[in-house]
Amino acid sequence: MPRLLGVDIPNDKRVSTSLTYLYGVGPKVAREVCVKTNINMSKPARELDEDELSRLASLLERDYVVEGPLRRQLTQNINRLREVKCYRGMRHRMGLPVRGQRTRTNARTRKGPRKTVAGKKGVKDLR
Repeated sequence: MPRLLGVDIPNDKRVSTSLTYLYGVGPKVAREVCVKTNINMSKPARELDEDELSRLASLLERDYVVEGPLRRQLTQNINRLREVKCYRGMRHRMGLPVRGQRTRTNARTRKGPRKTVAGKKGVKDLR
């Protein structure tokens, strides 16, 4: 498996598809990188030689924010929102949807499993 920026990219897939295994590299950026480095994007990743791998790595590090630096940047942005206590920061802190989605229903991914609350007493139970 070729190793690029600390990530093993799959052998059997095309170079353009294999590059998308890097965090921050989607299909469009993968195609751009292949064109800029003059690498045939349809050949399998196992056929990349050391020179091509080094060209890919240097271009990605120089012109794009990917992998560790991108993760760090996103974390810093969220922490900044939390520190200034803006609305989005408070939503991040409470673990609720941040972008205006409804929470009465359909927020299970952010809110986690249901927490059952004791129900009301029925009319018959009061007698």
